[in-house]
Amino acid sequence: QVQLVESGGGLVQPGGSLRLSCAASRSIFTPTVVGWYRQAPGKQRELVATMASSPIKYADSVKGRFTISRDNAKSTVNLQMNSLKPEDTAVYYCNAEWWKGTSTEIVWGQGTQVTVSS
Repeated sequence: QVQLVESGGGLVQPGGSLRLSCAASRSIFTPTVVGWYRQAPGKQRELVATMASSPIKYADSVKGRFTISRDNAKSTVNLQMNSLKPEDTAVYYCNAEWWKGTSTEIVWGQGTQVTVSS
């Protein structure tokens, strides 16, 4: 089974930027859907952005600030986060899904912490 490893998290001041990257463990990486989710302390995991063939879906709270991108040649999924706010603080998880007719394979990364604070 493919493994996903996130990187790029850290501490940033409000208004700053971070770029998260998710690397897959195999060179051929063509999931049906890729996405980023996040989970803040005491809250449920929520969708940040997902990308299939089209269209790209963003949570209302991040529209205009975050951009998801995918590079199949490098087997990576990225999340560019601009104009960060304290409420963006969470553990961010990469997700990939393969839709195979009657079944779906779902893989999650281990998560990377993003803290937005002055």
